[in-house]
Amino acid sequence: MNIRQLLSDKFQAAMISAGIPEDCGPVVAPAKKAGFGDYQANGAMAAAKRMGTNPRELAGKILEHLDKGEMIEKVEIAGPGFLNIHLSQAWLAEQLAAAEKDPRLNIAPATEPQTVVIDYSHPNLAKEMHVGHLRSTIIGDALARLLEFQGHKVIRQNHMGDWGTQFGMLLAHLSDKLENSDAEVALADLEAFYREAKVRFDDEEGFADRAREYVVKLQGGDPECLKLWQQFIDISISHSEEIYEKLNVTLKRSDVYGESQYNDDLPVLVKELLDRGIAVEDQGAIVVFLEEMADKEGNPSPMIIQKKGGGYLYATTDLAAIRYRANKLQADRILYVVDARQSLHLQQAFTASRKAAFLPENVTLEHCAFGTMMGDDGKPFKTRTGGTVKLAALLDEAVERASNLVAEKNPDLDPATRAEIARKVGIGAVKYADLSKTRTNDYVFSWEAMLSFEGNTAPYLQYAYTRVRSIFRRAGVEPSELKGEIHLETAEERTLAIKLCQFGEVLDQVAKDTFPHVLCTYLYDLASAYMAFYEACPVLKEGVSEAQKQSRLQLCNLVARTIATGLDLLGIEVMEQM
Repeated sequence: MNIRQLLSDKFQAAMISAGIPEDCGPVVAPAKKAGFGDYQANGAMAAAKRMGTNPRELAGKILEHLDKGEMIEKVEIAGPGFLNIHLSQAWLAEQLAAAEKDPRLNIAPATEPQTVVIDYSHPNLAKEMHVGHLRSTIIGDALARLLEFQGHKVIRQNHMGDWGTQFGMLLAHLSDKLENSDAEVALADLEAFYREAKVRFDDEEGFADRAREYVVKLQGGDPECLKLWQQFIDISISHSEEIYEKLNVTLKRSDVYGESQYNDDLPVLVKELLDRGIAVEDQGAIVVFLEEMADKEGNPSPMIIQKKGGGYLYATTDLAAIRYRANKLQADRILYVVDARQSLHLQQAFTASRKAAFLPENVTLEHCAFGTMMGDDGKPFKTRTGGTVKLAALLDEAVERASNLVAEKNPDLDPATRAEIARKVGIGAVKYADLSKTRTNDYVFSWEAMLSFEGNTAPYLQYAYTRVRSIFRRAGVEPSELKGEIHLETAEERTLAIKLCQFGEVLDQVAKDTFPHVLCTYLYDLASAYMAFYEACPVLKEGVSEAQKQSRLQLCNLVARTIATGLDLLGIEVMEQM
């Protein structure tokens, strides 16, 4: 259920019946101030301006043709033509009753499911994952979870860097290492392995030539070289899988579709672009000049797809990936969860793909850009010595810090329970601190802020869930045993009911705009509305009638289920006690 969409449909029909052009929208949104209704329809002003008529009179005509049905209790005209909408109390209670009985909380799957390809995480297989991979991984995974929940077919694409000249250096070093140990031992510390190989490449006589020979062998399909390369890839991916498991991320080995997968298509793609006159030779390189992205002087934006020496670039691989995803995977929508600093590169790839007709016009290409994780000094987050922060170490520290906090709040927990709660709190805190920020912004990493039990944080929401669940333990009942109707007798109950009914429209908005922080804000607002309800509306106290108790317990259960579902869509776990 999407309240905003239901109201938009009603008011759009009324506007058309009132003689307003169909392309004038009703502009429905939740009311921002108390006393102005639950929702507002503000389309009369723009329509009146276009039609050269009085907006307040036009708002009156819209009301004359409005079918309020059971959903709308009343509509008031305010100011120059605002329409303040008050939802029916009985209709709200009916929606809550339906949500109470539905495992999906009365949220129907998409009526027109799409195939959505999401490109996210993509660590470099020559190195361990670091904090630079965190945002892409968790933002992409939240979008994948949410779109799947809505009923779309989601294809995860972990575009890992598993090809290129650096692998010659790494394979030459691995070949030597295998004389004294197996591949797993040799690659136990990827960072150290990479440093050793780089030192040899820079300083050791003859090693660079051997590395280049390995590149030629690899690209030529030499069986022994490919076997070495596969060993390196398998062990490197297992390092990433450990991080994904810690992070509660849904990426699997089968989702890895590295650069190597497109290797055979790159010369075909370049030749095709040359033959069609889209690419040209320029100073020995093959370049696509994009007039669509010309600068102020009218100079087209150059996109090199093959270097002078014959090598291919990320741009070439990205073009091949777009063609594969649109045509082989039959994507309707392709999302790239990639650092904002890659905006120009992706814009070029998108524009060139459109120019070359590598994908149907109806397939969307969307860059879900994100900012940088910053330290307290306002610079990209680093270790105290200025090094790259390994993601595994960051997550371990988060769990350790959470364990200390949990021990302070509940010292009587047994070690195993405390460890499990600490894992959920620590990992959840790191993920939520990121997801709750507008993804296009940079944000400052702060242990104190993310692990706080106050404010818009994961620990606060996890604790809110446990508090709601504790009511049922005190009442000695299970949610499945609840009976009777839901009655919305107080302002706090009504506010909570509306917030619960808005879950579906929030999910639709996040799915459309790809900003997970909107869901985080909703969950925090829901928890805040619940606290106001709980303080004003006794649930288990003396003097509460059985009908009130049953009604309010159903509201409590819906809050707990909605928080748990929302956090799960963000990849964050809840627990029964903290």
